[in-house]
Formats: sequence, structure tokens, C-alpha cells
Amino acid sequence: MAAVVEGPKIAALSCGKPAYVVVLLHGPGGDGAAIIDQALNWAPTMPKADFVAAEAPFPAAAGGRQWFDATDLDPAGLKRALETTGPLFDAFLDDMLAKCRLPDNHLALVGFSHGATLALHVGLRRAKPLAAIVSFSGLFHGGENLAIGSRPPVLLIHGDADPIAPIGGMMATREFLKGEGVPVKTMRRPGLGHAMDDDGVMAAGDFLTANVVHRPAE
Repeated sequence: MAAVVEGPKIAALSCGKPAYVVVLLHGPGGDGAAIIDQALNWAPTMPKADFVAAEAPFPAAAGGRQWFDATDLDPAGLKRALETTGPLFDAFLDDMLAKCRLPDNHLALVGFSHGATLALHVGLRRAKPLAAIVSFSGLFHGGENLAIGSRPPVLLIHGDADPIAPIGGMMATREFLKGEGVPVKTMRRPGLGHAMDDDGVMAAGDFLTANVVHRPAE
């Protein structure tokens, strides 16, 4: 049976029980090892956080794993895919929180490409707000696929030379989320394609530190 499973992990530098968890979601054809090393940049300012890479439930035709079928990502296809993968990832997050004995607002999501799409759609549908969501080069196809359940802070990071997920998609996502009352920030990376770069990774670390470790008083 298909399931989202725990992949590589960077344990809290404090060496005790984690106070926070950051779950990373890889892109299509990747795996947890392809993204977990990014967390090495964030661990020093989040010493009480575990960083866990989630492994997508389906094999990709060219190797690696995938969250959805990359050939079926029109709005209707994405909606069908989320109805399959969304509950699997939601259950994974519930299990992670139960295992760590942490509330939702001590959990953050960081996704790249299809992983970012899933992070946005699942994270914003949950009834209790997460600490933060960071989307790198996220593929997002409009509000018809997203029923807002909570409003955690969101950071969208996107290259303006992305040939796979054009920058206009990020702008449309920002406007939709703003209209729904979600606190959202964006970062445009000049000349960057469908990728994560050093400046974006460092900005994500600052955002996570501010909203996970030093989040505003509730």
C-alpha cells in the first residue's frame, strides 16, 4: 500500500527531545537525500529542531520518487492527485507530531517543486495552523483546489527564469493567499530556473527561525 515514509533526518543539535520539526519534501524524480542537506544551513539557528525528509509514495518512471504523475498536472488532474496523495501526507504529519509529542504550531513544511505544491495544499487545509510553510518553485494551479483550513505564514521563493513553473504562478498564488487572509511573503530570484539557490535557502532559514523558533505570540 502506498504511503509517505520518513527518509533521511538531521537530529536536533541540542541532542534532546526536539521542540520543533521541519519536514522537507523533495521534487519529482528525487528522494529525501536530494533535499535533506539544505537543512544543514538552518540547523545552527534552530538547534532544538529535527529536520526530516519525507519520501514520496510513488516511483517515478525515470527513477526516484514522485508525489504525483508529472504528466497529469492540469487543474483537474492536480485535484485528483491531491485527493490521493494529500491524505497520505496528512497522515504522515499526524504520525510525526504524535511520535514527537508536539502540537501543530511546532511543525513547519519546506517543499521544492511538486513537494512545494503538496506542502501548500495540505498545510493550508489542516484545521490547526502549522508554524510555517516554505515553497520553492511551487506548482500551484489556483484556489479551486484549495479549501483554506488554517493560515500559517507562507514564504514563496521562485526563479524568474523557471521554464517549468513560470513566475506568474507564484504571483497568482500570492494574490490568492492574500485574498484568503494568509500571511504570505515572496522572494523572486533573478535568472534562476527551476531550482533552489543559496540566497533562497538562506532566506528560508531566516523565515523558519523567525516563525518556528521565535514565532509571534498567539
